[in-house]
Amino acid sequence: MSHAPEPFARLFINQPASVGEGYFEHMGFALRFAFWLFVAALAAMVHAFVPAACEKTASRIVARLYARTSNRGAK
Repeated sequence: MSHAPEPFARLFINQPASVGEGYFEHMGFALRFAFWLFVAALAAMVHAFVPAACEKTASRIVARLYARTSNRGAK
């Protein structure tokens, strides 16, 4: 069986495999995660200027993201 060269595997294969994903599956998860972090950041910025707006939006998003990631790769 052929294996990927070590530097390639270290950069692109090992970490996604550690959470049970392939490269593109991991990329999709990471991009969705980044999108929701961006949305949370925007909500926090709106809240900074208008305290009555988006009062719990950012914290709700972060809590949801934490719940999705806290046990990834756990054995």
